[in-house]
This record gives sequence, structure tokens and C-alpha cells, in this order.
Amino acid sequence: MKHRRFGPLDVECPVIGLGTWQLEADDRERAIRAIRRAIDVGMTHIDTAELYGDGEVESLIGEAIAGYRSDVFLASKVHPDHATYTGTLLACEKSLRRLRTDRLDLYLLHWRGTLPLDETLRAFEALEREGKIRAFGVSNFDVADLEAAIEIVGEGRIACNQVLYHLGERDAEHVLHRICARHGVALVAYSPLGSGRFPKPGSFKGDVLASIAAAHGVTPHAVALAFLLRQERTFVIPKASRPEHVEALAHAGELELRPEDVEAIDSAFPLGPPRSKLPYL
Repeated sequence: MKHRRFGPLDVECPVIGLGTWQLEADDRERAIRAIRRAIDVGMTHIDTAELYGDGEVESLIGEAIAGYRSDVFLASKVHPDHATYTGTLLACEKSLRRLRTDRLDLYLLHWRGTLPLDETLRAFEALEREGKIRAFGVSNFDVADLEAAIEIVGEGRIACNQVLYHLGERDAEHVLHRICARHGVALVAYSPLGSGRFPKPGSFKGDVLASIAAAHGVTPHAVALAFLLRQERTFVIPKASRPEHVEALAHAGELELRPEDVEAIDSAFPLGPPRSKLPYL
């Protein structure tokens, strides 16, 4: 599994981690086996949130990583409605209890809500000083919001911005990637396989991916992830609730696409016009 430095942190993180949104809807024992298999194959960045299943997914992960905690880069998120200074501290404590751990490697604001951002970030810094979190970041922040957060806490403090990024949603490639690179912020792609909207076999887009996958001896899903990972500072956290699915996705961590592969995918999934609030940079 390929690793990269995670934002400003002095840590190498696997480029492919494990997302857990809606994992509460899957068979619990099978999901636990999938998480443990992910750890075995090097997908040790495990991402969750207090929102997922109203805490149920955090509890599931806590059970799954028991005995494996030192091998895991564990991330969770505070809900924006809880993100006052005191509310953030309390939310973190609850997440830690459900996850059966005394620390998070990464703690994120799930999206920017109406509560003051400086309160949330001040709470993150307090949690960091207390050793309850190793680093903090943001999720679903556009360029303006990300720059506002950096202005509050300074350069080198925001570890990552976790955003929707997949072959059908490439807007991050216009401006957000550049801003993250400028400030040393990792970009973490959630739902990198399109959240149930992956191109089907027999369709033009599906056949493009299938042809490239066959040439490399991997699955079309691995090809799609490798395309996103061609961007420096990028990490992906696909959901996988079956051990066999985990193993198939892990292959993308070593896959190097050929220039003609990238060109074919780029043609099949064209980058649309930018939608950022800031002009193209």
C-alpha cells in the first residue's frame, strides 16, 4: 500500500483508507470482519463520525479495532449543531467512549454550520493540548471556508479537508486542490466511488473502466480510485462492508495508471466548469 505524508502531520498515511458512512445498515459481524481485513491489508485510516447511525457506527468500530488501536489512524467528526466550544469537547468525549479509545488521530468539523467557527477550532486546539486528539481538520469546506479556518488558527494547523470527490464529481480539481496544496492541507475524498452511482458494465463509461482494469488485472473500482490518487496530497476513503471488497479496493494503492489510461478516463468523465466561489487560480 502506498503511503503519503498526511497534510502538515509528521506521519505517513495509506492513500486508501476506509469510510464508514451508513455502515450501520450492513450486517454487523461482516462489517467488523471487513474493518479488521482493512487493517490487515494496510487500509488503516478509518474514518467515522458521531452522525453515522447516531453513534452506532462509532460503537461498531470500537468493537472492531479492539486490540488493533495502535495500528489504526482513527478519524471522527463533530456535528455542526454540537460545535460550540463546550459542545465540541463533550462530543469528543462521547466519541472516545463509543470508540473505546483515549485519543483520536484526527477530529473534523463535519461541515460548516451556523455556530462560530472560532469556537470549534479553539476547542480542537484544547483537545489537542490535552492529548485527546492528535490533529484536527475540516470537512465539506469550500475554498472560502477553508481559508477562513486557516486565518483563525494559522498555517500548518489544518490537517485536511474531507470533500466529495469521485469521477462524476471532479470540481475539487479546479481550485480546491490548488488551495489545499498551497497551505499543505491533505484532501480526503469521501464517496470516491460515487455512493451507489458507479458506472455499470455495458455502459460507455463502465466499459472504459473495465477495459483499463482488465489490462492491469484489477477491478474497475480500483481504477477509479487510482485516477483520483494521481493528484498529490490526495487520499480516498471508500466504504467497504465485505472483506472481499476491501481486498479488491486495496489493489488501487499500488496501481500506476498509464498516460493513455488517464487520457481515456479524462475523456469519459470530463471535468466540468468550476463551481467554486473564487475565480479559477
